[in-house]
Amino acid sequence: MRILYAEDEKPLSEAVTDILTFHKYTVDAVYDGEEALAYLKLEQYDGIILDIMMPKINGVDLLKKIRAMGITTPVLLLTAKSEIEDKIQGLDAGADDYLAKPFAMGEFLARVRAMLRRRDNYVHDILTFGNVSLNTANYELFTEEKGYTLPKVEYQIMELLMINKRIYLSTEDILTKVWGYEADTDVGIVWVYISYLRKKLSAMNADVEIVAKRNIGYMLKTK
Repeated sequence: MRILYAEDEKPLSEAVTDILTFHKYTVDAVYDGEEALAYLKLEQYDGIILDIMMPKINGVDLLKKIRAMGITTPVLLLTAKSEIEDKIQGLDAGADDYLAKPFAMGEFLARVRAMLRRRDNYVHDILTFGNVSLNTANYELFTEEKGYTLPKVEYQIMELLMINKRIYLSTEDILTKVWGYEADTDVGIVWVYISYLRKKLSAMNADVEIVAKRNIGYMLKTK
């Protein structure tokens, strides 16, 4: 399981990271809200742990931003504040759980396990890469600036590219997965639909792009 852990107190961050690593979690540790947001735009995680009192972007504001981006990864908030109003604010922003500092490591690990169980039971409707999200329920491709409801074929190709981000998919692979093994369709049709998606990504001011490599295929990558 991969976890993003955002905490500006470096000694605490190092101790918690060591504990999580010992328990077989893979941890990316960052020290402010801007850095956490940058990681979340590029990578996908099984769980997110956020300290509320972080510099640059605090944990609650960061949580609001990532929920607005369509990131549904479960979030555990950590803070030195224990007042009920702070708990309500964090939960209303989209947190899955809340733990006040100082905390016992045993309780912390139990909260992490509970958070990840919720992730395992959740069917993700939104795929996110960079600032682009794809809603698998209604075929909407969107950024914070603009969105499109994709026709079925464009949606199927975009879904393939987002699931296999940073991996080249051959034209034949895309043709087979979208049109089927027995489809009497020329491979050039893939390029046509890729061009439609490229135009939409450009119009949405996306920070990802579909690149092509001759005799290899197509890949979705960050710019």
